Amino acid sequence: MQHLIYKTKPGNPYPSGAKFRPNGVNFSIFCRQANKVELLLYTTDQSDDPFQIIELNKEEHQTFFSWHVFVEVLPAGTWYAWRIKEAAQLPDQVINVDQDKLLLDPWAKAVSDARWDRNEASKPGVNHLTAMRSVVVDNLYDWENDKLLVIPSEKTIIYELHVGGFTRHSSSKVQHPGTFDALIEKIPYLRDLGITHIELLPVMAFDEQDVPPGTAALGLSNYWGYSTHSFFSPHPGFCVTPEQGTHLKEFRDLVKALHQAGIGIILDVVFNHTSEAGINGPVINFKGIAGDIFYHLNENPENPYRDYTGCGNTVNANHPVVAAFITNCLEYWVTEMHVDGFRFDLASALARGEDGEVLHSPPVLWGIELSQQLAKTKLIAEAWDAVGLYQVGSFPGYRWAEWNGLYRDTVRRFVRGEQGIITELATRISGSNDLYEHQGRLPISGVNFVTCHDGFTLYDLFSYEHKHNIANGEDNRDGCSHNLSQNCGVEGHTDNPEILAYRRKQVKNVYTILLLSQGIPMLLAGDEFLNTQNGNNNGYCQNNEITWINWDQAHENADILRFVKQMIALRKRHASLTRRQFLSGNIVDNRSLADITWHSTDPKKSPWDDPEAQILAFTLSGIESDEADLHVVMNMSDQNAMIQAPHIPQRIWRLAVDTALQSPEDINPPNQQMIKVEHYSVESKSVVVLENTCP
Repeated sequence: MQHLIYKTKPGNPYPSGAKFRPNGVNFSIFCRQANKVELLLYTTDQSDDPFQIIELNKEEHQTFFSWHVFVEVLPAGTWYAWRIKEAAQLPDQVINVDQDKLLLDPWAKAVSDARWDRNEASKPGVNHLTAMRSVVVDNLYDWENDKLLVIPSEKTIIYELHVGGFTRHSSSKVQHPGTFDALIEKIPYLRDLGITHIELLPVMAFDEQDVPPGTAALGLSNYWGYSTHSFFSPHPGFCVTPEQGTHLKEFRDLVKALHQAGIGIILDVVFNHTSEAGINGPVINFKGIAGDIFYHLNENPENPYRDYTGCGNTVNANHPVVAAFITNCLEYWVTEMHVDGFRFDLASALARGEDGEVLHSPPVLWGIELSQQLAKTKLIAEAWDAVGLYQVGSFPGYRWAEWNGLYRDTVRRFVRGEQGIITELATRISGSNDLYEHQGRLPISGVNFVTCHDGFTLYDLFSYEHKHNIANGEDNRDGCSHNLSQNCGVEGHTDNPEILAYRRKQVKNVYTILLLSQGIPMLLAGDEFLNTQNGNNNGYCQNNEITWINWDQAHENADILRFVKQMIALRKRHASLTRRQFLSGNIVDNRSLADITWHSTDPKKSPWDDPEAQILAFTLSGIESDEADLHVVMNMSDQNAMIQAPHIPQRIWRLAVDTALQSPEDINPPNQQMIKVEHYSVESKSVVVLENTCP
């Protein structure tokens, strides 16, 4: 096929990447050690050879450390790659540039991995037939007046899901399983569930081949996506027609549809490391253009990469160039893709300076916090890294919320029956003021969760005491061994009706505690209908039915699904559960009650008198004039407990929740609450919630 040879001009250094205009495309890439650069143009993402190679020289095409060229009348849909030629060895350079490798544009808005071979990219020499490629995209899109959703953090309920695994199972009944498009089909379900935001596991383009050799030998791949290589591009594997460069449209269609349903979108982002790994990892983009800037390095030429992430490298996030790259990338996803927030994987790695030391005020984190374009977005940190830096309660900045790992562990310990933790439990469910209040932060600084993608599902938390990860190919060494789980009497599957009933009750206990807690609750997709991974607590490589959501279970366990929907509705109708300020124990305006009063089974006695207690009760005063008060009793002891409801003049207590009862009696909205309560027997290992009303 004959191709037009396109004319060129020197172009401009800004913006980085490929900028499409009606009269052509401006290309720009950062590389400080190059003496010559080549831009290769392709017809498709799988063309063997480029139809044009454009040589860039220092005299015409370099401005400071940027290399640039304008290609006249080049159409959108043209695929391209870069090659660094005649790279100079700089005095302070630790790693060398492989001048034979084709490189992805780090600023590419859409990429293809159709011919990608990670092994070839990890060897010295040419890989032009197996490299990834970028595509020129036209940024036009009809947003139909779509805007970011600004939902207050105290009203936020997050639902964590994996784009692929949410719809790849045959039971999902979608047209294009495992794609952004398929997720659109599930929006009615999400809206009916009642959550306010979905939090997507990584959707920036990642390397599916980035798994250990033994895992790869089993035919497994990187499923979770914590192996990003192209931070501006939606992952091609989640697109219906990535070969056509439709990445942006497909992702934007999802965002627009979610916003129309009143649901926000939060992205799990991985700026702590990239998929290029360490010294033996592949050359994809950053290693080829500025590995000495983008990564933390030491002076050991045999292993120059510092690894604070457990993934072979660590992004040098506080170098000025890299900090600008990260901030600009986030601003792009907000301004051009309408994303409502971000959760930062191993965020504490971003707090390290260029020598690896922990900075008190990391420029990149403050730059993100103070960015005007990001001012209305959610910022959530996984406030630790892989080598022991733990910053829950001390993460730099004030806007940031944190995954509250202490909340997770405390609730797990309490529900499985540990003694002596009532005081800590009270602290966690009231917003973890010990972590945040002294810094002037708020209950919304904590994201409360009991399960997430990393670890057991909620049903497995009560079905397994040990991880079962043999299928991952690492001899069960991978995954966390400290799960604070319980199998309720049998490890794994059982037909014993008593054990099955106990497991279901424990699931309801966790949901009740989580949704009654101050702070931001986060739910794991599928937990609401007892999704299981058969004891695998590290499904990062299992792109199969081990991790895929089985939608048949939504019908089989409709009682649990109903319970979760009703608990979310209960949370939403009580402003007292979504306070922006910490509870004080003081009398509430226009109420005879303190904002919270702690009890044992007797409302006149303190729960702190018995250090071995396994029962915690509290009364929470309503905030709004027509809001019911709540009385909550959490009994994780082995004995039933008779409780006395607090006396409040002109109010009648009614049973709202009893996790020990069968559906539908286990939870009822106010208009169906028929049982009046003065005294009530709270079954062992259950939670009871009372709401009061006027007579």
